[in-house]
Amino acid sequence: MTFKNIAKSVFTLLFLITTACQTSDGPLIDKDKKISSKQDSVSFALGYQNGEFLAREGATEFNYDAYVAGFINGIEGNESLDQTTRANLIDDFRFELSQAIKKKNKEEGEIFLAENKTKEGVIETASGLQYKVLKEGTGKSPEATSTVSVNYEGQLLDGTYFDTNNKELAQAEGLYDARREPYGPIEFPLNRVISGWTEGVQLMKEGAIYEFYIPSDLAYGSNTRPGGPIGPNSTLIFKVELLEVKE
Repeated sequence: MTFKNIAKSVFTLLFLITTACQTSDGPLIDKDKKISSKQDSVSFALGYQNGEFLAREGATEFNYDAYVAGFINGIEGNESLDQTTRANLIDDFRFELSQAIKKKNKEEGEIFLAENKTKEGVIETASGLQYKVLKEGTGKSPEATSTVSVNYEGQLLDGTYFDTNNKELAQAEGLYDARREPYGPIEFPLNRVISGWTEGVQLMKEGAIYEFYIPSDLAYGSNTRPGGPIGPNSTLIFKVELLEVKE
């Protein structure tokens, strides 16, 4: 089985699954499509991987006929669109997509924060940072230049966890990375992290547990890693336990 045959099979199978059963409402995907050979399995796996990547980038609307035709022509070297035209089209598409995602995430964050600040126990600071005290501490509070030791969990607005130093939670949420072993409390200078953390953790005392709701401009803004778990202009939720303040 050659790579060309695999590649053709990937999108032939994808095409069959997504376009063979068209309805007036759009493509109807047969999730129980029978996979009867090794080539079918490899083809489906590669097609799934490609679709999953595009979905993470926010690209979920396609003309499947044209998509598959373009792929097959690319495999066969039939250049119906020259390289410059293709590059320009893709660059324009990526730019428009990124702008739409930035706008969507910003608006969703603003709506969430506007509602969240009305909830019992939630406090908003002058910067727009919101927090809720889950447990008060009794130790000392850090300054912006302090080094702190913390436990933490990070979530997106939809509840998806994107980071944690809790090994059990990382394993449960598919975030486990053996390179991070041993999992446990992390230490960092408070002035070397996102401004929402720098401000928020200074409000805490050792032993405290707070939940922070951080607007995008106090988090990563639009400068996020393409394809990463945090989209541009995302509002983030962190649960933080301040273990120790180290001068």
